[in-house]
Amino acid sequence: MPLTLYVDGDRWRAHLRSAAEAEPGLVPVAKGNGYGFGLARLARRSAWLGADTVAVGQYDEIETVRTRFAGSVLVLTPWRPFHDAPLAGPLARRVVHTVGRSEDLADLVRRADLPGTGPRVVLELMTSMRRHGFSGTGLREAVASVPGNVSVEGIALHLPLADGTDGTGGGGHLGEVERLMTDVVAADLDTRTVWVSHLADTELARLRASYPEHVFRPRVGTALWLGDRGALHPRATVLDVHPLERGTPYGYRGRSAPRSGTLLVVAGGTAQGIGLEAPAGDTSVRSRAGTLARGGLEAAGWARSPFTVAGKRRLFAEPPHMQVSLLLLPAGVRPPEVGEEVDVRVRYTTTGFDRVVVD
Repeated sequence: MPLTLYVDGDRWRAHLRSAAEAEPGLVPVAKGNGYGFGLARLARRSAWLGADTVAVGQYDEIETVRTRFAGSVLVLTPWRPFHDAPLAGPLARRVVHTVGRSEDLADLVRRADLPGTGPRVVLELMTSMRRHGFSGTGLREAVASVPGNVSVEGIALHLPLADGTDGTGGGGHLGEVERLMTDVVAADLDTRTVWVSHLADTELARLRASYPEHVFRPRVGTALWLGDRGALHPRATVLDVHPLERGTPYGYRGRSAPRSGTLLVVAGGTAQGIGLEAPAGDTSVRSRAGTLARGGLEAAGWARSPFTVAGKRRLFAEPPHMQVSLLLLPAGVRPPEVGEEVDVRVRYTTTGFDRVVVD
């Protein structure tokens, strides 16, 4: 029952090459569901791009990446004592840990079993995200207390998403990063590498010009893998087609058809991420109006699906099942045949495709 992501391979690869060439030191991010592509594919693509480091979200993602990418693996989730991480052997030497608390740094150093050397770490500095990281003072104290055998490979800055408010065509973070760079410089690390996220090209260019003694390494996920949405075509297979007369019961909940039409069964349900939504981040008037409209529709017992049939997004007949969805087509709309595919609008970071086909 395939929910398939079709990829225009030439166009996607051209975008990846262009993105890598535009950003010196780019660190591809391969985490979660692999942005819809899967972690294994992204690890191989990172090697193809010539990256020396790939970033994963969590320690349990290392296993999928390590056999497909031979370079360093940066773990974005900060080290905690309860993590199950490789701390000994050849693989441990490839792992770069993120650390944001002094007690975790001490614990990591104590646990690591790497004769002749210590663990590789980046020290995360707290940003306006307020998620993880040292304060400026904490960073200086951590740097002063780092044992000599630990390889500190730079400072990490995890910034909020770009908002374009600085008037430069950038992401609105230049002022914040310049303030944070005061703490970076004051930490007086031997390395001058700064690992950053969610900075626009224009911001990176200005930072490199302002701090020529530092190396800025952008960690990029969405903008890299999903930066050219026109190359991506998610489609769902039609699994069954049933004519409906008004009043005919259907589905788990025994709903009655409100009017005559067609009940369409298509691939893709909650197990693949269909119908699952994250809280909206867009607070514009247009977005709020759309939310109100959807709320009114759902209050009446209906919800618009992400599946498009005959040029329109169709209503769910009932909430998605685990692996399929039921759609209602009004009378007069020609239903597709079993085995045909229909377009589906997805959120790539929450969708698990049955197949990914790269031509």
